[in-house]
Amino acid sequence: MFIDIHVHVQKRLGVLRNGKPCFASPGQLIQRYDAVGIERGVLLPMVHVECNYVSQSNEEVLEIVETHPGRFIPFCNIDPRAMTNSPDAPLGDLLRYYRDQGCKGIGEVCANLPFSDPLVGNLFKHVEDAGLPLTFHIACRVGGIYGLYDGPGLPQFEQCLQGFPKLKFLCHSQSFWAEMAPLRQEEDRGGYPDYPIEEEGAVPRLFRKYENVLGDLSAGSGHNALARDPDYAVQFLDEFQDRLFFGTDICAPDTPTPLVDFLSGLRDAGKISDAVFQKVARENAIRLLGLD
Repeated sequence: MFIDIHVHVQKRLGVLRNGKPCFASPGQLIQRYDAVGIERGVLLPMVHVECNYVSQSNEEVLEIVETHPGRFIPFCNIDPRAMTNSPDAPLGDLLRYYRDQGCKGIGEVCANLPFSDPLVGNLFKHVEDAGLPLTFHIACRVGGIYGLYDGPGLPQFEQCLQGFPKLKFLCHSQSFWAEMAPLRQEEDRGGYPDYPIEEEGAVPRLFRKYENVLGDLSAGSGHNALARDPDYAVQFLDEFQDRLFFGTDICAPDTPTPLVDFLSGLRDAGKISDAVFQKVARENAIRLLGLD
């Protein structure tokens, strides 16, 4: 069985995008989970104005968790611009409140601000103090997109890793996972490069250098990071087996879940051990989030 480190859900199906619901309902998500063997998942609230197709509160996520005991794990989410839109906003007050309500982490942080922005630094400082892991989405530009911005090679993110060494970052999105290898062209940052890993990029380097780098393997980006070069994927999974996390990023009810078959296939073919599979599939999440 799997534990999903990254998923979204909406209590009511009212908002459409491209003619279909933005998010699955809790019941639809549970049906998807049962079909592929996912025992429970981390619910990430969508609070940022950049994700303006839906507005969701932390309270909605907590209510969904209470209504479906044993299936979901709550994260809270706080915009870096919250409260006073200033780099000294007391965001720790909110974080401690939601932590005490049962939230196991914060995210998905999608504000379209640079990692180097003082507002972002203030959020990271308070999250580190609260002792929570943080899931973020990286964007390849500022404007017309959601996600924290960094440039090729992720230099601003590396400064944050140095500045907040006790903050565990769950790294996610195309602009993170595309950096498994050096980029052949900058446009690859926003997509799904399909060329093999002939030389290691920023992602493996950061994993080796910083213990607070964790890998959220959800969505097409996480799957592509491994599937673009299955032989290198085996090496990567073995080396960082204690810091990689299965995820789906199911949004719409029909969002595919290719990582289920990919990881299971590697295990069944004997390319990764069952011990590695179990860590990535569920055990790392249990340890990180302090689950029963």
